[in-house]
Amino acid sequence: MTRQILIVRSRLERWYDSAKRDLPWRRTRDPYRIWVSEIMLQQTRVAAAVPYFERFLKRFPDAHALAAAAESEVLAAWAGLGYYSRARNLHRAAKAIAAGGFPRDYDAILALPGIGAYTAAAIASIAFDLPHAVVDGNVIRVLARFSAEEAPVSSAAAKSRLRALADRLLDPRRPGDYNQALMELGATVCLPRNPLCTACPIATLCEGRSRGLEDRLPVKAPRVKPVVIARELLLIRRRGRCLLWQRPADSGQMAGFWELPDAHQLPQASKGELLGMVRHSILNHRYVATLIRAEVGRAPRGFVWVPEARLDALPMSTLARKALLAAAR
Repeated sequence: MTRQILIVRSRLERWYDSAKRDLPWRRTRDPYRIWVSEIMLQQTRVAAAVPYFERFLKRFPDAHALAAAAESEVLAAWAGLGYYSRARNLHRAAKAIAAGGFPRDYDAILALPGIGAYTAAAIASIAFDLPHAVVDGNVIRVLARFSAEEAPVSSAAAKSRLRALADRLLDPRRPGDYNQALMELGATVCLPRNPLCTACPIATLCEGRSRGLEDRLPVKAPRVKPVVIARELLLIRRRGRCLLWQRPADSGQMAGFWELPDAHQLPQASKGELLGMVRHSILNHRYVATLIRAEVGRAPRGFVWVPEARLDALPMSTLARKALLAAAR
């Protein structure tokens, strides 16, 4: 083991002990809570995840409560976080955990629905002190700069080198704290743009900084041009009810979610005033929706009059939620 590795571990852990953010999932070693937080933090910023985490645990305080809930109830609690397969897998995994207890080794954790290598390593190290290195976006950025990795980080060769480096640097005595320190460094100091190198505890050991490459690393493949999708949504209300439709069971991640009607679904609707514009992004897709007040006779086949008092309890797409909020302004 080189002296540099020991210095990296020591500096990172001392820095983390004094500089870490006070986040609710860092106040526990309960694997259930750590698991929920890690699933929420996939594709979700910390600031956005915190209120969802607290509300979700209030409603589902343990795996038994989550397993006993209806899927629609879980989706409603998750609504707004997106990537709804996460919520469905969380629900499926909760049933296995409720039946047999939370698994305590890496391979068994990895076998749970919806858990990949990163999430299994995070849970294993943080909850159970098992020596498994995490490699997420923040860690990749830190390690690419630290090692001056000039190949695109999405390439197989770069992934292999960064994975091996993460394993070498991991502190087996404090794996959970070390992993969180590296992720925290990427989230708060080793930023995607304008990294705060003067605040970095390992800046003097960073090969990328010593070569003046910190602003050019990590190297990424060119971005794909976003696809813009225009939609026309209809807000149809009658006697305290709102006309909605529910996505069928075979419609992928959004199965079971409720939506406002698109204009092309109801060509017979009588359109009224323009209520505003709503925007929402999902990966490479940019949705731009025009919201229009409309009227219709009886509810057409496939549409349901839903009492507005029930809307908050229903799983609804983020675009539909944004549209309803826009209409309420």
